[in-house]
Amino acid sequence: MAYKSLEKYLNSSALCVVADCCIVPCRDILTRTRDIMINVDLIRQEDDLSHDGYFISIHGLFLFLKGDEKMIKKLWEKCVDFHGHECPGLAIGYKASQAAKEKLKIDFSKDEDVVCITENDACGVDAIQVLLGCSFGKGNLIYRGTGKQAFSFFHRPTNQSIRIVLKPFQVEMGREERQAYLLNAPVEEIFEFKSPGFQLPERARLFKTIICENCGEGTPEHKIRLMEDKKVCLDCFKDYSREL
Repeated sequence: MAYKSLEKYLNSSALCVVADCCIVPCRDILTRTRDIMINVDLIRQEDDLSHDGYFISIHGLFLFLKGDEKMIKKLWEKCVDFHGHECPGLAIGYKASQAAKEKLKIDFSKDEDVVCITENDACGVDAIQVLLGCSFGKGNLIYRGTGKQAFSFFHRPTNQSIRIVLKPFQVEMGREERQAYLLNAPVEEIFEFKSPGFQLPERARLFKTIICENCGEGTPEHKIRLMEDKKVCLDCFKDYSREL
């Protein structure tokens, strides 16, 4: 990240949330700059900074974090813990979740009120599971394999929806720089916001279990097929077609 960009983020009080970053209270950064080795020239109008705020260090660079938004760093750390490591892909899902929360006025879904249809099976989906409670087990995380970095969010109680699509990056960036950019930039700069071009599926249903007459394994009834007068599962079913 260039110093010019850093100054922009500082002046706008932008947030930066990185799992292994260093959190420094403003009162310390303004009184002990030598101890933390910060370039004071990067901070302008320091008298206007809230002493209740915090600075976050990423690889020696510092960004301002408002005191009432310290929890955001913890949310990022929670995503990293679940995913296993931090990366730009996880940051995409993190920011998409934040954008969905902002645009649809939603939060973590304990049931199926919030549904995410993800068009990829990449790292970002883990952040969506952590932050919005969308999961395959609850039936409110649905895979639509276009391979695009796109996520559609639906809120059943209000019938609202939004499709969030990652914009192409305009400049070449390394892994760490790209992650910092994704976590700091406004969501409008990162994503396009559209309406989903497909309908939301019905809520998850419970099905009767049928025992496959070939392998003996239990299968939900809507996945059973008939083959040679036997009820068989999809693993045992041998399809027949002469279509080209």
